[in-house]
Amino acid sequence: MLAPSASYSFTIRLAIASRPGMLGRVASAIGEAGGDIGAVDLVETTRERTLRDITVKARDSAHAQRIVSRLRHVAGVRVGNVSDRTFLMHLGGKIEIHNKVPIRSRDDLSMAYTPGVARVCLAIHDDRQRAFSLTIKQNTIAVVTDGSAVLGLGDLGPEAALPVMEGKAMLFKELAGVDAFPVCLGTKDVDKIVETVKLIAPGFGGINLEDIAAPRCFEVEDRLRKDLDVPVFHDDQHGTAVVVLAALLNALRIVKKEPRRLRVVVTGVGAAGTATIKILQSSGVRDIVGVDEHGCLHRGRTEGMDFMKRWVASATNPRRVTGRLGDALAGADVFIGLSVPGILTVRDIKRMAKHPIVFAMANPEPEIRPEEAERHVRVMATGRSDYPNQINNVLCFPGFFRGLLDSRARTVNDEMKLAAAHALAACVSRSELGAEYIIPSVFNKAVAPAVAAGVARAAHETGAARRRRPVDLSGSR
Repeated sequence: MLAPSASYSFTIRLAIASRPGMLGRVASAIGEAGGDIGAVDLVETTRERTLRDITVKARDSAHAQRIVSRLRHVAGVRVGNVSDRTFLMHLGGKIEIHNKVPIRSRDDLSMAYTPGVARVCLAIHDDRQRAFSLTIKQNTIAVVTDGSAVLGLGDLGPEAALPVMEGKAMLFKELAGVDAFPVCLGTKDVDKIVETVKLIAPGFGGINLEDIAAPRCFEVEDRLRKDLDVPVFHDDQHGTAVVVLAALLNALRIVKKEPRRLRVVVTGVGAAGTATIKILQSSGVRDIVGVDEHGCLHRGRTEGMDFMKRWVASATNPRRVTGRLGDALAGADVFIGLSVPGILTVRDIKRMAKHPIVFAMANPEPEIRPEEAERHVRVMATGRSDYPNQINNVLCFPGFFRGLLDSRARTVNDEMKLAAAHALAACVSRSELGAEYIIPSVFNKAVAPAVAAGVARAAHETGAARRRRPVDLSGSR
């Protein structure tokens, strides 16, 4: 059963009779209904009744309704307004634009706008690269979606995707100082998506593709990377892959295994699964088996194949394993789940090699719950914040784009992704490393700068950077 979560928290206003023990009755009713009290605030008190706002965490919307219903049956308590705290946070949107310089006088106006701005326009006309230093382009990216693969919810459309894109923009700003703007497109046509992004690209220093369904996302990214002179990064693919690799590098330090000797099984061969397979191969893993709802991907399989799955089938599975997930897991060292809840069993894990590593990242319910798996695995990770070792893209994308912008990179390459993964893994020190701490917290302030530095260094080393590397005056190399 899911634990109560802030994402389903609500604040309820209660008029409680002013009699001894009444607040205790209210707390007991909430607890008996499975709620978790977060705060109790006094609003007003009289001789007859006390008005209180009580914040409660629930497991889901239906559970919240059951808690409220339970309170309605407590004698001496009258239920007033019930406010969903998550919806309150989103009222009016979560982001806005602020001016960086004030306009207080005619002089300010003449420099910020006409006539002074004309000279800046002409300077950029003479050298387009000056847009990076003279406009918001140097620190601004577009977060682009068609709303076809929103979270784990599916095709919700561009309007319903907007709250996610706003949240992404908040994280970019909060964690890495990057200005990000949501761009939700009312089309799923690849040609139109590509053309639209190309048309708006002059105003941005980078493009973050988000929540675009596979296999369409592969073509969109590939075409934009060829046509644009700013970096294009599909976070659902590469952000996931970077964080998975970082976590795996540290897990391997615990079990003392080498990437080249591993047998890895990846379930869910969509955007994230395919990118994860590619980055694992780039890091030296040779034996990978992809598994989808039809079973193991292998050369010659025809069922349920698209162009990307055909590539996976041709580039992986050197032992030509066939069958279902359980067959692929026989003797495997690592399970990486990017698929659906409940498909991994304890029986499957027992078929794995000694000291198995299990990353079960389906959300909100993983492929196997840690409570079931913990006695049978050496290292366990999920995508959830209420268990140790949360594998979360937020550990990658803010710092990744910070590094891209700082180096004014033209493109994203494999060297940058590997550098980001190694920098992220290094944020866990030798003294901190343990089976329940292989990946840093999303609130670790050192993460984004470390990832940014790794990406920028790789951009310079591979010739993708347009900005000169800062001179090192420390004497180190």
